[in-house]
Amino acid sequence: MIEVTGQVNAVRRKVGERVLEAGTARTAVVSQVYDTDVEDLWDAVTDPERIPRWFLPISGDLRLGGRYQFEGNAGGTIETCDPPKSFSATWEYGGQTSWVEVRLTPEPDGRARFELEHIAHVDDDTWNQFGPGAVGIGWDMGLLGLALHLASGESAPDEVGPDWAATDEGKEFSRQSGEAWFTAHVASGADQSVARACADRTIAAYTGNAE
Repeated sequence: MIEVTGQVNAVRRKVGERVLEAGTARTAVVSQVYDTDVEDLWDAVTDPERIPRWFLPISGDLRLGGRYQFEGNAGGTIETCDPPKSFSATWEYGGQTSWVEVRLTPEPDGRARFELEHIAHVDDDTWNQFGPGAVGIGWDMGLLGLALHLASGESAPDEVGPDWAATDEGKEFSRQSGEAWFTAHVASGADQSVARACADRTIAAYTGNAE
C-alpha cells in the first residue's frame, strides 16, 4: 500500500518561465530528497539497468549526444552530461519536442535531492489545455517509483506499474498530485479559473473520468 498523501507532500513543485533562443518557454519543476547519496542517486537515474526499476524500460546510447527511447513513451537526444551533478535531454513525444533537465545536489544531512525541470514551448497545445499537471502528474509518479526503488532496491513498477494507475489508490494519487499542480500553477501567477479548468481536465484524463 502506497502512502499517497505523504509522497505527494514530499515533493516540491514550481511552475515558471524561461527565455530560450526561440522565445519564452513554460517550466514545471519537481524535486524530492532521498535517503541516499548523490553518487547512488546518479547511478539510479542514469544506469540503463536501474532506470526500468523505477521508471520505464529504456534503450539507446545513454551518452552525450546519444539517442534514447523509453518504451511506449518519449525519446530524444542527450544534450549535456556532468556526472554526478546534472544532465539534460530533448523530450520528444506526440510530435512535439520539449526538454528535461535533471540536477542532483547533496543535502547537509548526507542525503541527496533529485530535481527535474520540464521545459515546453509557450505554444505547446498540451500545456495550454492541461497546464503543468499534464507533465507534472507523470513526473510525480516517476518520483514515487524512484522513492520505492531507493528504499528497497527492488523494482518499483511491480507496485506502481500501469495497472496501479487505474486502481482507487492510483487515482487518488493522480487527484492529489493534480491538486498540488493546481496550487503551483496559481502560485506562478496564472489566473485561478484558468488553472482550475486545466487541473480538472488533467485529473479527469489521469483518473479515467474525461468526457
